[in-house]
Amino acid sequence: MNTSDSNVYVVDDDPPVLQAVSRLLRSAGFQVFGYSSARRFLDRHDSTTPGCLVLDMVMPGLNGLDVQQTLLAAQESLPIIFQSGRTDVPATVRAMKQGAADFLTKPFEKDELVQAVRAALAKDRVARQANEEVAEIRRRLATLTPREHEVLRHVISGSLNKQTAVDIGAAEKTIKVHRARVMEKMKVESVAELVRLAERAGILPVTAKSAISLS
Repeated sequence: MNTSDSNVYVVDDDPPVLQAVSRLLRSAGFQVFGYSSARRFLDRHDSTTPGCLVLDMVMPGLNGLDVQQTLLAAQESLPIIFQSGRTDVPATVRAMKQGAADFLTKPFEKDELVQAVRAALAKDRVARQANEEVAEIRRRLATLTPREHEVLRHVISGSLNKQTAVDIGAAEKTIKVHRARVMEKMKVESVAELVRLAERAGILPVTAKSAISLS
């Protein structure tokens, strides 16, 4: 394996456990980075690097839930596999509700950890691909002029060119030109496709201003 998307970050304040888990994961083909404290990990973590986090729940200073909260506050989607030597139901429930990928109780089997890491890495790849797709949509949106952006919102609301022309005070032929440019810049061939892209980027349709009959 050992590819750029097989990074596994292991955080545990117990040196023997940190060493054992790191060795186990390396033997399974993952690229492993070990940290003896949560602070050390957070100080060195690069959010642009893919991977997953194997995180001890109970540590001095910042604990596992603190790290999870810090990553969530930074809007990072790094999948977290919690590990703990004791069962703490409230902490486990809280961790899972906040999006933890898995929770393992020490001691765990090698295959159990490896499977959890593979699932977490797959989850990370899907999330990063989705984020990149949204980023690409936003790059296309950034090429629109303010008027084209306005026309886009009318198009995804289902407005006809006549309705849009009345609403924004422009000639219908001008709306047709803007609409064609929007479709070209957004690289779509149908209104349905444009609607899907707008939804993913959080663009809201307009509320029709004109209730007059245009038939």
